[in-house]
Amino acid sequence: MKLMVYNTLTKEKEEFIPLEEGKVRMYVCGVTVYDYCHIGHARSAVVFDVIYRYLLFLGYDVTYVRNFTDIDDKIIKRAQEEGTDYKTIADRYIKAFYEDMDRLGILRPTLEPKATEHIQDMIEIIKKLFEKGYAYKAGRDVYFAVDHFPGYGKLSGRSLEDMIAGARVEVDEHKKNPFDFVLWKGSKEGEPAWDSPWGPGRPGWHIECSAMSAKLLGETFDIHGGGKDLIFPHHENEIAQSEGAFGKTFVRYWLHNGFVNINNEKMSKSLGNFFTIREILEKVHPEVLRLFVLSKHYRSPVDFSDEALKESEKGLERLYMTISDAMERLGETKQLEPNRKILLDLEAITSLRHSKNYETLDAELWEKTFSFPERFLEAMNNDFNTAQAIGLIFDLRNALQRFLEVSGRKKLKGPSEELVSFAVAFLKEAGSILGVIEQPPEEFFRQQNLLKLKTTGMTVEELESWIAKRAEARREKRFEEADQIRAMLSEKSIQLEDTPQGTRWRVV
Repeated sequence: MKLMVYNTLTKEKEEFIPLEEGKVRMYVCGVTVYDYCHIGHARSAVVFDVIYRYLLFLGYDVTYVRNFTDIDDKIIKRAQEEGTDYKTIADRYIKAFYEDMDRLGILRPTLEPKATEHIQDMIEIIKKLFEKGYAYKAGRDVYFAVDHFPGYGKLSGRSLEDMIAGARVEVDEHKKNPFDFVLWKGSKEGEPAWDSPWGPGRPGWHIECSAMSAKLLGETFDIHGGGKDLIFPHHENEIAQSEGAFGKTFVRYWLHNGFVNINNEKMSKSLGNFFTIREILEKVHPEVLRLFVLSKHYRSPVDFSDEALKESEKGLERLYMTISDAMERLGETKQLEPNRKILLDLEAITSLRHSKNYETLDAELWEKTFSFPERFLEAMNNDFNTAQAIGLIFDLRNALQRFLEVSGRKKLKGPSEELVSFAVAFLKEAGSILGVIEQPPEEFFRQQNLLKLKTTGMTVEELESWIAKRAEARREKRFEEADQIRAMLSEKSIQLEDTPQGTRWRVV
């Protein structure tokens, strides 16, 4: 089964064949650390996290690099506004970035370089560009001459001649061409600066990724990723710099995720529809956000709304509820834990699929269970089609839920126990690749209750106080008062369940 990926460079799906058998070198553009991460950052992070997880699942040795831009005009401006230095700002928002990513369950990349750690590497590339006639100095700055690079525009599909003809940008006193871009920026008074052959200054944004990827992955590597907004000019400029300096193919496969719209409008601070990750995670479980992001193919735009998020939340709750019900009815020895390889054992699964012991139990569950691994892999191998993969997960979940309802509440035994254990193991392993249904169900629902309780305006302490008062009223046979407390809580969407272990509560 071949892994096919859509290559932005060729505009086609291609079989993924890494440069070195069994190994993948991947670079994804990281964030500029001057503010908190927003929903657009969440999408890119989740998309490439799943790609990373899937490549690992397939058995590749993956070197995954994601950088931090920790020196930039926006960082300097924020530092000046706060009367501090650029490093304080960068360190603050790198810390915030990790807090957000850890909550989202984003695996840490192999390497996470900072731009300021590779200034000398950038200077060396700029020297090469001077030697080969691609760079020129104008004033205090150094620029890349785009018309000297014949392939400029090949990633974005733009013609340099057409861009120049349609440009409204005036050629200023520095640039020879309106599309020439800065490689080195001469420093202004009071700004951070590094020494260079062209005077004190700092690197341009585009040269950072060329330098860090070459240093850590080599002059040619397998995958370069990022959002579609980076195709032009950032990634286009990276190609020009890297291929101009090294004379080699820079990247073999270019992958780009689509935009996030808010209620059918482009996300923008000026429109007031700008949401940070931490704002969203005050309202929903992190896996809800992941499921929402992955519900569309990564190259397609996704429309963020409260309604869409609510649908993802309901879907995730159904998944956890079914898995919880199934696990309660399985003996502990039959609970197959996902080993991140069970879905790949197609030969064994084919053998099980043709076992009459399973087929005669429930034709639908039998078919959905033992066809799931191959169909799930087909979806993921088709350019990481998580939308299709999630559909398959819910198909299997629905068949499992129907089987559990028909078979009653008794413990499962024999072939029925084995069939359900396979269904659960497949669901959990597929979920681990997508970064969802990774928690014990009881912990997920505990966190869900706490999140939903916030919407009622009641704290946990207040709720527990009311539950204690109701318990006291019941002990003293003041049943009318106990019923009034239950009714009051019910009006706030808080349901109580009395069990031998005590009173449980949940927000509906």
